[in-house]
Amino acid sequence: RTAMELEALRSIYEGDECFKEVSPVSFQFRIGEQDDSKAFILDISWPEMYPETAPEISLDGFFNKKISSETKQLIISGLEEQVEANLGTAMMYTLFEWAKDNQEALMENHQAVVTAVTLTSNSDLNAPAKKKEKKEQLTKSQKRKITCRTDNKGELPRGWDWVDVIKLSRTGGKEED
Repeated sequence: RTAMELEALRSIYEGDECFKEVSPVSFQFRIGEQDDSKAFILDISWPEMYPETAPEISLDGFFNKKISSETKQLIISGLEEQVEANLGTAMMYTLFEWAKDNQEALMENHQAVVTAVTLTSNSDLNAPAKKKEKKEQLTKSQKRKITCRTDNKGELPRGWDWVDVIKLSRTGGKEED
């Protein structure tokens, strides 16, 4: 029976780059595009008594390293429900297609985590930097004027005589010896 299912899988997924036959009893199937942040790879292998026994499903591949263990657990428990419903029958196609159809729902939390992190870090890093760049596009003489300009009390602006931290750390190190 597994030989027939193997033949069927080979013909269904022939030329499909998402499907990879690692061995006649072990398969990888990528759900989603290669560069899709919601993509994941299922590793499924058939134990000796498959399909009477459930296939072994794993998400431990390197490709899935960004996926949280909660999300992996969600995917696996969903697939296990499908396995139970289909025990004793050829179920690989069903599992792959179920994972494809439910990719959005399964990876919903995963995506939320990623976007939240990216948005905050990007806007925090880029917004101030962009503003600074515009200010600093002055000629050297303009900069010199600003540095020499005193405030209304006749004092030089704060920091005009600061020493570079790098210089301090270089010289400071010698005294500690």
